[in-house]
Amino acid sequence: MLKVRTRPYGKSAFGISLGLTVTYLSLLVVIPLGALFLKSTGIGWGGFWKLLTNERILSALYLSFGAGAIAALVNLFIGFLFAWVLVRYEFPGKSLLDSLVDLPFTLPTAVAGIALTTIYTKNGIIGKLLDPYGIKIAYTPIGIVIALVFIGFPFVVRTVQPVLEEFPKELEESAYCLGANRWQIFRRIIFPELIPPMITGAAMAFARGIGEYGSVVFISGNLPGKTEILPLLIVTKLEQYEYEEATGIAFIMLVISFSILLGINIIQTLSARRKG
Repeated sequence: MLKVRTRPYGKSAFGISLGLTVTYLSLLVVIPLGALFLKSTGIGWGGFWKLLTNERILSALYLSFGAGAIAALVNLFIGFLFAWVLVRYEFPGKSLLDSLVDLPFTLPTAVAGIALTTIYTKNGIIGKLLDPYGIKIAYTPIGIVIALVFIGFPFVVRTVQPVLEEFPKELEESAYCLGANRWQIFRRIIFPELIPPMITGAAMAFARGIGEYGSVVFISGNLPGKTEILPLLIVTKLEQYEYEEATGIAFIMLVISFSILLGINIIQTLSARRKG
């Protein structure tokens, strides 16, 4: 009988894989970010300090990160609810609803922004219902949050849904046989397993939100100091040929975003170690 000899992947295969990984990472991430950093250093430390103390830039920074954080928290709840319904229940139109979850991924952001603006303006379908009560959505920070919720909630759904689908039913059945009610089963058995994917999904939604441009630029109204977001301010600086200031703002935004995401990853890692 012919025997086929197999050999495990050796150091050569590992070296090739590692080399390709580092190359692609460098081309797609390290080199562009390095170029951004070098370009931004042209303004010097004094220029950075001037940017950090500029009222217009600070207002845009607070709005972008504040609206992104609020939207991420809202998506944390909405995304979990969508994932729970899609996994735990059977109902007509379930496949259609599951497909619609990915719509913000495929829909051009400009189209989403125009659609949301049309709906929430004073004469829009929803806007005209709220206007008699003095509630304004379009051209306010509230409209920005709604736009970020729209483009961010699929991240939470698609990170929580697989965990729920693969969750072993035997654990729930065992707990039920031991006398636990539904709330106890959810709180002590199911929910702890969902915390990591929920945090991951919310973090991705937050990261997408603070850099979002297309869906926000229409509904925000772009009022300096009120509804102007950082990505729009960067584009404005580029149109005015103030390249160093534009890259400086982008670099500040990058540092803050990376610090927040790094902090979330550290918290997740420490939490996983404690459980282990």
